[in-house]
Amino acid sequence: MRSRRSWLADQRAFSLDAPGLVAGVDEAGRGPLAGPVVAAAVILDELHPIKGLADSKRLSARKRERLYDEIRAKALCCSIAQASAQEIDTLNILGATLLAMQRAVQGLRLRPHKVLVDGNRLPQLAMPAAAIVKGDALVAAISAASILAKVQRDAICAQMHEQHPQYGFAAHKGYPTAAHLEALRVHGACQQHRRSFAPVRAVCGG
Repeated sequence: MRSRRSWLADQRAFSLDAPGLVAGVDEAGRGPLAGPVVAAAVILDELHPIKGLADSKRLSARKRERLYDEIRAKALCCSIAQASAQEIDTLNILGATLLAMQRAVQGLRLRPHKVLVDGNRLPQLAMPAAAIVKGDALVAAISAASILAKVQRDAICAQMHEQHPQYGFAAHKGYPTAAHLEALRVHGACQQHRRSFAPVRAVCGG
């Protein structure tokens, strides 16, 4: 297993071989049974550092929301995109996630020279890119992207809850909790549910 020191050495080499703007990319919402998968791309401004960036899963909702506003204010540019539940059903969750990431990078106002993506798979991009396992804990720009994606997806879940309060999306964010599975059993699936996911497919008679 690679050490943090060797990873940092590799990244310094990656950064020095061709200078330019670096975008971090991450997603939120691969595991839920409903709603879109959301991806964000962020190019940070070295002259305006942001304290407290970390993997969004390690931060409280309140801190994520504060950092969301700070990232939007201080980053050189950022972009948030998504792939819908229908696209997830058509492409599968990996394909839809990569599509959302591609859309996020394409939506950046500035073109990055290179892109660092959390995980071990890369979307199709027009510039050099590297996949960084656990990048949301190692690379500030990826941490920022993870925060934007998570806060945006939580906001979408709140909207879904207003439209379909019987499922409790505001509480479980679409994840397969006992309450969500029971609501699926009682009410069936709505248009926001991913019908290719087994628990939803089961109630739809698939």
